[in-house]
Amino acid sequence: MNQAETLIQALPYIKEYAGKTIVIKYGGHAMLDESLKAATMQDVTLMRYVGLNPILVHGGGPEISEAMQRMGKEPQFVGGLRVTDEETMEIVEMVLTGKTNKNIVAHLNAQGGQAVGLSGKDGSLIQATKETTKGDLGFVGRVAQVNPAIIHTLTEAGYIPVISSVAIGEGGESYNVNADTVAGALAAALQATKLIMMTDVEGIFQDFADKDSLISEMTVSDARQLITDGVVERGMIPKVDACITAVANGVKRAHILDGRLPHALLIEIFTDQGLGTMIK
Repeated sequence: MNQAETLIQALPYIKEYAGKTIVIKYGGHAMLDESLKAATMQDVTLMRYVGLNPILVHGGGPEISEAMQRMGKEPQFVGGLRVTDEETMEIVEMVLTGKTNKNIVAHLNAQGGQAVGLSGKDGSLIQATKETTKGDLGFVGRVAQVNPAIIHTLTEAGYIPVISSVAIGEGGESYNVNADTVAGALAAALQATKLIMMTDVEGIFQDFADKDSLISEMTVSDARQLITDGVVERGMIPKVDACITAVANGVKRAHILDGRLPHALLIEIFTDQGLGTMIK
């Protein structure tokens, strides 16, 4: 009876989101811990089977750094961005597109989902230009254009797209683009119903030291002000910026979600209480 009641409570949300697109930035502990990874893959597969169109976007910073060190190359960062020379770009593409992406696809398929791995280069999905605001960082890019036709083709055929944050330049060159930024731009281009950013924190706090100061809901202007005031800082800035980009361009809701909680996606989407911080 408890299981039946749980399903009935989820019914309004299944009806509301059936056929709708939800972009999920997958990362953090949920990507590294095997039990959390399995729970996330189950969540995404279930979402697809009950009629939602989940789309996963991922990076893979720790894996890239590990691969670089194994090859005798020390990672360097400027303003949170990885300095990406030609050799580093080859490693980034090898790790993200060749290893991490296919690993996620395999885990989804093992749960019964039909997943297809893509990079931003496939179908010119993510076109990028060189990022120059922090100096010459090599093949670090910023999103110039999103061409979502291939995503529509896949979701209409019942597949779950899994997208790595490698983009293509004007001359066919590869660019390393922040995965949070890619997720925000993709959600906007697809006019997704939700953008969900999986992180390793409970959400956005007015004062991070005070766990009672979690902000459960805010507007785009509130989010911009928190960045200006320095409340949102370091690694949270690109995540909140991605949420701002998405909502300011037509996405209904964006969420900062604690991916360390098993089945966080299902709790957020299919229950009354939700989790983390919502930007609208």
